[in-house]
Formats: sequence, structure tokens, C-alpha cells
Amino acid sequence: MALISIKDLALGYDRMTVADGINFEVNEGDYLCIVGENGSGKSTLMKTLLHLQAPISGSIEVGDGLKADEIGYLPQQTVVQRDFPASVWEIVLSGFQSHMGLRPFYTAEEKKIALENMAHMGISEFKKRSYRELSGGQQQRVLLARALCATRKVLLLDEPVSGLDPKVTAEMYELIKELNDSGITIIMISHDIQAAVRYASHILHIGKEVYFGTKEEYVNSEEGRFFLRNGGDLA
Repeated sequence: MALISIKDLALGYDRMTVADGINFEVNEGDYLCIVGENGSGKSTLMKTLLHLQAPISGSIEVGDGLKADEIGYLPQQTVVQRDFPASVWEIVLSGFQSHMGLRPFYTAEEKKIALENMAHMGISEFKKRSYRELSGGQQQRVLLARALCATRKVLLLDEPVSGLDPKVTAEMYELIKELNDSGITIIMISHDIQAAVRYASHILHIGKEVYFGTKEEYVNSEEGRFFLRNGGDLA
């Protein structure tokens, strides 16, 4: 069974539908990019997958033993979040909170994993630094390390390169691809179709029509050809 199966999903808020007719599935090891124009419902879909918002109709099924607390999430940052006055170490460790229950302290094993994730993200030297002192790219690496503390199965990423310069953007895309190559399933919202067809295994395009398929199928589809021909940026 697929990790996540979406059937006839309709999304919206305040009784207003923003997207419907959404059908797709995510299997272990997939790299799914969710693309679409602003206001098409991408972020609403992400919130629905995280059970932060109920769908208007349709179903979300999880399989292969996936649990709700085994999904890591990297949200799109706001200005307020970028100025969060905590240390890098505190933020990375907080990824374990969904597993702690009533336990007030982090275990030695959790601290060990947090250090390993920081090393993997190349941010060990920033352990004692204040998060708000870091650059945008460094902050995203911190949040990725935090998300990895929450899971080694599925990562949901909402515009992880938003606001980053081209060099840091390329580095972040390569880092996410490395995580996927290590076996972590990626579901990522992106406005950059060029990057989506370069890195992803599957594309979900939300718009007037909903398209789901492999990136090879998408490149040869009417929707894919149209947007790629027009620059491939949906911002």
C-alpha cells in the first residue's frame, strides 16, 4: 500500500472551495513536487496532509505503518519566525517534541541524533548561536535538521528556497535530493517548475485542471509543455 493515498479531495476554508478533484498517491522513496499558481491551494493541501485543516470532502489514507508523528514539516518562514530568539540547538532538539509525550527531558539518544542531523546539514558550528543571527540559507538548514529529528520517513517542505539567493537555492535543492536518495520520501511545494522536473520523481499540478504523474509524463503533458515553455516559474 502507498504511504499516502489521496482520493477525490476537495480543499477550502470558510465554506469556499479552492481546489477539488485531487487524486494522487505517494510511495516510499518518492519525490513529489506540488506546483501551481498562487492561490491554487498548494499550502491548503499541505495543511490538510498535516491534519491541521480538514478537507471539504474526499479521503486521505496512510499505509505502510506511517504514523502522524512520523512526518517532518518545514514550513514557509515568516519574518517573525526568522527572528525567533532561540539557539540553534534548542530549535533542532524541538523536532523530538511530538515523540516525548509527558516526558520533560530529551534523552541521550535524541541528543545524539540531533548532533548527527546538524552535522549532516553542515551547521554543527552554529550549535550555540542564536537562530535569528543566521542567514536565510543557514536557517533553512537548521529547520531541515529539526524536521529530520521528527522523522526519517517523510518530509513535507513548503517553498524551502523562498527568498534565498541562486547559489544557496541550488545548494538547498541538492541537499534535499541527497535526503531523498538516502531513502526519505519528499513532498515539496514549489513555484519553480524547472527545478521540479529536474529533481522530482512525480509532479502534482493544481490549477483549473489537476494533473498528477511522473515528471516524464508531466514534461510531455499539455500543462507541462505550456508552463515550461513560458519560463517555468509560477510565482
